[in-house]
Amino acid sequence: MSQKNKKVLPGGNAFNSTLDLSLTTMNTLGSLWVFALMLLICTDAIARSFFNNPFHGVTELVEFSIIGIVFLQLGDATRRGRLTRSDGFFNLMHARKPLIGKNMAALFDFLSVIFFCIVLWGAVPDLYDAWVNDYFVGEEGLFTAPKWPIKVVIVLGCAVTLLHFLRMSVYYLGSRSRS
Repeated sequence: MSQKNKKVLPGGNAFNSTLDLSLTTMNTLGSLWVFALMLLICTDAIARSFFNNPFHGVTELVEFSIIGIVFLQLGDATRRGRLTRSDGFFNLMHARKPLIGKNMAALFDFLSVIFFCIVLWGAVPDLYDAWVNDYFVGEEGLFTAPKWPIKVVIVLGCAVTLLHFLRMSVYYLGSRSRS
């Protein structure tokens, strides 16, 4: 974690500790998933090349895996300041006018909360449909996998990322009075 983010992240209470543990755990699971996916792809390539017998469903698993990995690691990426963004103007304002910088940070984080609320608004019914209707990917007889597990990962990833942005927005609003 960078020095800049160590100073900014709130901590100390049970909510923050639990959220940080959740973000770290999800990031770790995403990294392990990348490793497992790499092994699957390499094994499929070897089976395809040397034995002319590819594994069925690797394409579908890779498609789902990319989505799952992104949503597992999204919250931790935002917490550590590794999410790609253009923050030159923000850093300039924060350095010259700290109060304006904190207000901007609170606004940006609150807008992110709204964005993730919108994403959840669409993702939760999608999860419900996949669960109730037993949607799957693949080709029957060769390979099928249910869609609902990846939908759960999307909902959980959005929820913890939303909570992180909400925590930061509240933190910046509360720290205005301490400047």
